[in-house]
Amino acid sequence: MIEYGKMQELKVVKTSQNWHILNAKNDTQNSILLPISLAPKDIKIGDKIEVFVYKDTKERIMASIKKPKLVLGETAALTVVDTTEFGAFLDWGLEKDLLLPLKEQVGEVKKGGTYLVGLALNNSHQLYATMKIYDSLKINSPYKENDNAHGTVYNFNPEFGAFVAVDNQYHGMIPNKELYGSIAIGDKVDVRIKKVRQDGKLELSLRQEIAQQIETDARVILEKLKANGGVLKLNDSSSPEKIKSELKMSKSAFKRALGRLLKEGAVQITDDAIRLMW
Repeated sequence: MIEYGKMQELKVVKTSQNWHILNAKNDTQNSILLPISLAPKDIKIGDKIEVFVYKDTKERIMASIKKPKLVLGETAALTVVDTTEFGAFLDWGLEKDLLLPLKEQVGEVKKGGTYLVGLALNNSHQLYATMKIYDSLKINSPYKENDNAHGTVYNFNPEFGAFVAVDNQYHGMIPNKELYGSIAIGDKVDVRIKKVRQDGKLELSLRQEIAQQIETDARVILEKLKANGGVLKLNDSSSPEKIKSELKMSKSAFKRALGRLLKEGAVQITDDAIRLMW
């Protein structure tokens, strides 16, 4: 049986001037074409060879000895080589570029940009890319609580937060309460595993464990003070919105870091501001 979009072992059953003809076991009705120019020089009838199978624009079933950057069941970050009115074309390592249809795009897709996509198959056995990768991600990650990881933002839900493909393959989400600063689809993010849910999906944070994060936040406040001539128009009575706008951190994180700086004698709090003491 032919498995479109996957690497598989097929048998050479015939050779012509330009093609090796391959067949899958128990599927002698379909001929798979492997260009002689792209095949190993010593291949002959009766040999078995591992190939990737897809359909070309002429509806021919083609084989390639090259494994593409993306196969069915996986996700990969691919670069856009061209855009058209009906979609974008991605470089996935084969002679024929991979189509990312408009209806399968999430957010703005630009030529030269790199986007996380999965591989899908339509009823005509044509392969195409999709940025709607939720169902392609896995839940059996090796991570535990407070581990650090990397991921790619692939979608947003205003009610829940930012969806992240951890290591570009595992389910993850940054809840709204953990989102600080500007994040866009396609952004690479460093995250901490805040929780491993019972279903195996990962709840993420952009912030470190509290002890480490206090140090980081304290440095942010100090740098902001220095950039503002030693004065910052914030204090522990400032609104959470103003603190988030100025420092990209929550009010509770701000107060923890400010407490550290006060203890060290680095700052002084007045009625309307923080002042640098060094």
